[in-house]
Amino acid sequence: MGHHFEIYKDKSGEFRVRFSYNSEVMFSTQGYSSKSSAQNAIDSIKKNGPGADVVDNS
Repeated sequence: MGHHFEIYKDKSGEFRVRFSYNSEVMFSTQGYSSKSSAQNAIDSIKKNGPGADVVDNS
């Protein structure tokens, strides 16, 4: 798989989303109490991500 989102349960039982590219985790989200909230996070990233600004604070 080149890149993908993954919903998983963490040790505390919360649902989280991580995004991997070429088997490297690029980011992961906060914990969500429901799987549908984690899916909503993915949907939001897909919808809003392409137009996001880049802020360079270096």
